[in-house]
Amino acid sequence: MFGRLMPTEGKFFDLFNQHAELAVKCAKEMVALMTNFDDLEIRVHAIEAVEKEADKITHNAIELLHKTFITPLDRDDIHQLITRMDDILDLLEDAAQTISLYDIKAITPEAKRLAELCLACAEKVQAAVGLLHNMDNSRQILGICQEIDRLESDADHVMRAAMSKLFRDEPDVRTLIKLKAIYEILETVTDRCEDVANIIEGIIVENA
Repeated sequence: MFGRLMPTEGKFFDLFNQHAELAVKCAKEMVALMTNFDDLEIRVHAIEAVEKEADKITHNAIELLHKTFITPLDRDDIHQLITRMDDILDLLEDAAQTISLYDIKAITPEAKRLAELCLACAEKVQAAVGLLHNMDNSRQILGICQEIDRLESDADHVMRAAMSKLFRDEPDVRTLIKLKAIYEILETVTDRCEDVANIIEGIIVENA
């Protein structure tokens, strides 16, 4: 019986890796969107498409969780990990749609920097998830998780400076409200990446 069930274990890590790859792809689209508004709608549609693809992977992972008798990690850890990873893409889609719906004509350097930090965090999540299949990688994984924490802290600093500048220098109230919303969504992306890092750290503690 165990010989038949055990191969199913590896599929969870494959799904984690596929999802993390899409998060990086989505974050790259966000940085590209922030860099060149000429392709705004094309970038927004691309982000929406990637997010839908990630939703399918999340669904497949949860469905597999219900069908699998023996799982490689604690069942609750698997569920939390894939759902928190999905939050990253949900928020990136939210940011892209908000930029489009609010009809923002130009983006600030601070918003672009936050998008770059989102990408850096997503890349670190991908790196950590890619090593999770082998607990011998625990020290390296924990190091990557610390880097995610540092990047999230950097995003906090950028966010505070951006808000201060916005309320000090922006004369148009509507523009202020729009940009404030974008800043908050992008900073929350890094928070969700930190959540993923915390879950992974917990998995390492439990299994190493």
